[in-house]
Amino acid sequence: MAEPHIAQKSPYAVELAPGGYWWCRCDGTHKGSEFAPVKFGVARAEKLWLCGCKRTRNPPFCDGTHKTL
Repeated sequence: MAEPHIAQKSPYAVELAPGGYWWCRCDGTHKGSEFAPVKFGVARAEKLWLCGCKRTRNPPFCDGTHKTL
């Protein structure tokens, strides 16, 4: 299995409104590969930390894995 491209070694802090979102675990070239965007929902407006290293075990949320890279 290929490893996804590391966009950054820290999370993206984002303010999200309620609704559906997509988080991409690839480098933008996922078409035709084993990588695909992950759909997730937000029930209430809140600040969330989305994974930037793409190695999280809890997609799309940061779990601190970037600290070991």
